[in-house]
Amino acid sequence: METSTTSGLDLSVLDLVPVAMGQTTADAVASSLALARCADELGFTRYWFAEHHNMASVASTTPPIMIGLTAASTNRIRVGSGGVMLPNHAPFIVAEQFAALEAGAPGRIDLGIGRAPGSDQVVTSLLRQSGTTSDVERFPNHVRDIQALLSPGGAELDLGGGRTYGVKATPAAGGSPEVWLLGSSDYSATIAAQLGLPYVFAHHFSGEGTERALEIYRSQFTPTGDLAHPKTFLTVNAVVADTIEEAEARALPNLIQMSRLRTGKPLTALDRVEDAAVAALDGMQQQIIESMRERWVIGTPETAANHVRNLAARFGVHEVMLSVGAGLRVDEAPDSSAARRRTLQLLAREILRPTPVAS
Repeated sequence: METSTTSGLDLSVLDLVPVAMGQTTADAVASSLALARCADELGFTRYWFAEHHNMASVASTTPPIMIGLTAASTNRIRVGSGGVMLPNHAPFIVAEQFAALEAGAPGRIDLGIGRAPGSDQVVTSLLRQSGTTSDVERFPNHVRDIQALLSPGGAELDLGGGRTYGVKATPAAGGSPEVWLLGSSDYSATIAAQLGLPYVFAHHFSGEGTERALEIYRSQFTPTGDLAHPKTFLTVNAVVADTIEEAEARALPNLIQMSRLRTGKPLTALDRVEDAAVAALDGMQQQIIESMRERWVIGTPETAANHVRNLAARFGVHEVMLSVGAGLRVDEAPDSSAARRRTLQLLAREILRPTPVAS
């Protein structure tokens, strides 16, 4: 069974470090760091960074770097990857990076690992040419290797002839990050259950298959010394504002971007709210947006909070991770996170602690 806080529901954040028209990468990073500090102050449980490559609207390309910056500028919130796409990296390097992060912020680091490449075929091929990537067919073994390398005792390589060679991700580990397995398929749920790891299904991305994946994970879970019971939470896209009109307007830039992605249209930086309101959309895009809108949490504080609670109850979880898709307006500073911050403030007021939130 999973644990809960006294409030009954924990909130966390998944950040892609979005880039809107007129923003630089530096603006986007500054905005996300400010949002992480806000989440820390509001009592959110964890703050994770995704890994995506060569996308005009996403600056979260290197989770370990973003985790380090965020851990250094926050006090108590757990910080992690949602996730490191293991096929792009050598397992030993991943272990070393996260061992260093754990040493810098003991007890606050999560290592979420995914099996997808996080990019298109061209960039995936470019990453493979570096020669430092892992073998996707050996994914479960690589996850085990990372766990062993991160442990205080490290791992031993069998050199043959009765000889072994000790390898550690860091020379004197005092602890290790919590390793999570991420996925959007039955395969990932099965592997997480077999390895006895915490697991997160990418509900925010597709909204389909969540019940089946969680049922597989929970029913097949193998207890370990580190985790006696299944541990999971729900991910969902969310935009909350003081009025429904503002919430809908703030959500539209990200909804349009997803419609472009799913219809094969060119991807740009995110539209500003005013530009999204007058964007020319074809029938397929409109259909996709309407379908996605039904699965997002978009609304005013009380309505949105009830939606989040109902989703948590439906999937039997005590934690919900929000991917906050609130866009920028043209008159807002490029490094602003005002609308995303407002989403966190309003949901925290309703769910984490019912106290007034200043405008």
